[in-house]
Amino acid sequence: MLETSLYVDDMLRARKFYVDVLGLSPMLEDERLTALDAGEGTVLLLFRRGATIHGGELPNGRIPPHDGSGPVHLALAITAADLAAWEVRLSDARIAVESRLAWDRGGISLYFRDPDGHSVELATPGVWPTY
Repeated sequence: MLETSLYVDDMLRARKFYVDVLGLSPMLEDERLTALDAGEGTVLLLFRRGATIHGGELPNGRIPPHDGSGPVHLALAITAADLAAWEVRLSDARIAVESRLAWDRGGISLYFRDPDGHSVELATPGVWPTY
């Protein structure tokens, strides 16, 4: 996967969460879009809800319309060795862990909500046959 998108109501609030709490690095920021380095060559795009419904014209072409509503899910990969540190980091940021799940393959997932209600998962290896 190269990139995935979330649609947010408040760009500054969402950007602060993904940068300050989750430690993702911004690559592009404006009032409509924040592009975040999600590691391993992947990009998390935060779009202000409704800002892309008509698409966009760029000098070299057009981006088709897109938008989304309601809570969606994304998972970020972490190492098993970092799991405890992430639990402390979330607690320190007053982010409630909604669920902690131990998978049959040995992976652990922590589920919590971002400020827009999206379900965010931190997953250690052993969740999927491919991870």
